Amino acid sequence: MAEDGRRRAAVLGSPIAHSLSPLLHRAAYAELGLDWRYAAIEVDAAALPGFLAGLDERWVGLSLTMPLKQAVLPLCARLGPVAAAVGAANTVLWSPDRSRIGENTDVPGLVAALESAGMTAAPDRVVVLGGGATAASALAAIAQLPGTPARPVEVYVRDPRRAPELHAVAARVGTAVAIRPWSEIGGGLGADLVISTLPVAGSAAIATAVPARLDGLLFDVVYQQWPTPLAAAWLAAGGAAAGGLGLLVQQAALQVELMTERAGVAATLVPVLAAAAAQAPAG
Repeated sequence: MAEDGRRRAAVLGSPIAHSLSPLLHRAAYAELGLDWRYAAIEVDAAALPGFLAGLDERWVGLSLTMPLKQAVLPLCARLGPVAAAVGAANTVLWSPDRSRIGENTDVPGLVAALESAGMTAAPDRVVVLGGGATAASALAAIAQLPGTPARPVEVYVRDPRRAPELHAVAARVGTAVAIRPWSEIGGGLGADLVISTLPVAGSAAIATAVPARLDGLLFDVVYQQWPTPLAAAWLAAGGAAAGGLGLLVQQAALQVELMTERAGVAATLVPVLAAAAAQAPAG
């Protein structure tokens, strides 16, 4: 296929230069024998409508990161069930009539990443740090683990105005949630499973609150600058910690499966993408 006619996809967000998505998707294309293009493009929420309107039939899909996972929802003609339930889409596809479809591969990607980290069933006590789109996906992922936590999932937020939205997400995905104030975050770090959706700066701010001894699992969605300050403190206290690289790989493999319409290919791609990610420069 000529250069100008090649199928195209990209990851959008702001900032975006750090993204490993181009590396992963290009590795997938090479494995599948596809002569497709994939780029990282700086797009903020204000520019998103105009950017989407300018795409032609060469485009097969988009990956979305902050701050676009919620901003894209009203720009889609329909949402997949997971995207609708959590109120966030990390993937945009096009139907045959070129109407946009919002999907979410973060949730099944997180389920797979948690299982790979040893969490094959919902533990008794689960804590989520942060209240944004990734936290909503975490609630849905927890609901998909076998079993049910003995206690409501505790979500620690800086902004209590997020509480109604998080309660609504929890109701849609079939789990119970308790919203906790940020000032009490130290009390949440002794849970069996802690999922941190915080950026590195937020991680550093609470690292000193980690108990001296613990044995739970921390899943930190950050995949660069690993270990984060929180993860380093967690490991020093005797706990187990997993970074977000596994989530990134799993959700990317699922995105490629959706964009290429090759059912079941994600499972084959996961080890390929993991090997590619392992070769990426540390950041």
